[in-house]
Amino acid sequence: MTTLIETDEHKALRSAVAALGRRHGRDHDRAALWSEAGRLGYLGVNLPEEYGGGGGGITELSLVLEELGTAGCPPLMMVVSPAICGNVIARFGTEAQKRAWLPGLADGTRLMAFGITEPDAGSNSHRITTTARRDGGDWILTGRKVFISGVDIADATLIVGRTEDARTGRLKPCLFIVPRDTPGFGRRRIDMELHTAEKQFELTLDDVRLPADALVGDEDAGLLQLFAGLNPERIMTAAFAIGMGRYALARAVAYARERTVWNTPIGAHQALAHPLAQAHIDLELARLMTRKAGQLYDTGDDAGAGEAANMAKYAAAEACVKAVDQAVHTLGGNGLTREFGLASLITAARVARIAPVSREMILNYVSHQTLGLPKSY
Repeated sequence: MTTLIETDEHKALRSAVAALGRRHGRDHDRAALWSEAGRLGYLGVNLPEEYGGGGGGITELSLVLEELGTAGCPPLMMVVSPAICGNVIARFGTEAQKRAWLPGLADGTRLMAFGITEPDAGSNSHRITTTARRDGGDWILTGRKVFISGVDIADATLIVGRTEDARTGRLKPCLFIVPRDTPGFGRRRIDMELHTAEKQFELTLDDVRLPADALVGDEDAGLLQLFAGLNPERIMTAAFAIGMGRYALARAVAYARERTVWNTPIGAHQALAHPLAQAHIDLELARLMTRKAGQLYDTGDDAGAGEAANMAKYAAAEACVKAVDQAVHTLGGNGLTREFGLASLITAARVARIAPVSREMILNYVSHQTLGLPKSY
């Protein structure tokens, strides 16, 4: 059952994180914000208490990211390090892996990137060609990854590879922890028009040799373990987008209240007021679906969470793009100035439509999995 009204604990968490966000603001220092958020326990709020976390779930972590986004300072690595990697290791890692990684992921002193996207696979994770083969007691990884965030600041990258099923010969996904300085593990920065604190990289794995304990979870668990990371990624992307949309909307509303051209504030005119009201409604609807997705995931309903997480990501991305567009339009020429800090969000908002899975692939998922329509591919 999904609780629509937030608990007092959730309201208190939102309030505390919002205060942190206001202290740092849009022109924040990434490292300083990350360090303080970790020290206050916000980065690991979803991780088990016995490993230094807060004992909550993806619901609580998504609230943290949303409120930081609303303050103009959402850390992209929250989507990756504690959400994807932290959840996968907490659910499927060995005791040694949990003790080695979770305390650092929880307090922010360690970072982990996530490598799944490949140049020729796009949104089709079944076409991943990065392979892992056994060599004695070790694993050998070979392949390429692209658009991987924060590899330069991460201590390791959780790489999605594929191993051959001995019974069927088919390739199945497996997850490996690859430390940053492992021989054969190369990276090249991708020159992006989008300017963010976290950079994007292309990775090469040239016969990367890893010990047996680099494998996370069961070699035969396959998609179950993969989607234990992908569902939180979609939920956190939704929270990221909602926070960005709320930030843009708040700036537009404040401007519309004060800006006077024809003897009344421009916010009094329905041509501006109604689109802003609609943007608020769309963001609120996206928040509800994101909350549903988080609660389904946290209660162990992976199938239900998969559907809801995709819907939440879709709804939040669309609401974010529309909110940012209307915010810029409300400010007119001022919306394109550095002073008001909205123009850069035009590009940033579109990321939520594209990553980690495109809106078209989400519509495919809903049409096939939810509505039962036949596939076209």
